[in-house]
Amino acid sequence: MDDKNLMENLLLLEKGVCDLYLHGTIEASTQNVHSTFQSALSESLGVQDTVYSKMASKGWYPSEQADAAKISSVKQKFGTN
Repeated sequence: MDDKNLMENLLLLEKGVCDLYLHGTIEASTQNVHSTFQSALSESLGVQDTVYSKMASKGWYPSEQADAAKISSVKQKFGTN
C-alpha cells in the first residue's frame, strides 16, 4: 500500500468519523452532550481538511474549476440570484 492509498483511506475514515459526530450532535439529549459532540466534530473537520489539503498539494485529490455557464444554470434552476 502506497502513501496515496493510505491518505485516501485516512480521508474516508475521517469523513465517516465526521458523519458520526454530526449525528451525535444532532441527536444529543443534553447541552453538555451536544457541546461535546460539536467540539469533536469541529476537531475532526479540521483533521479532514488537513488531510484533504495535503492530498491536493500532492495532486492526489484534483479539483476542477466549475464552468460559469453551469453555475448560472443551477442558480436559475433553484431560483438563486
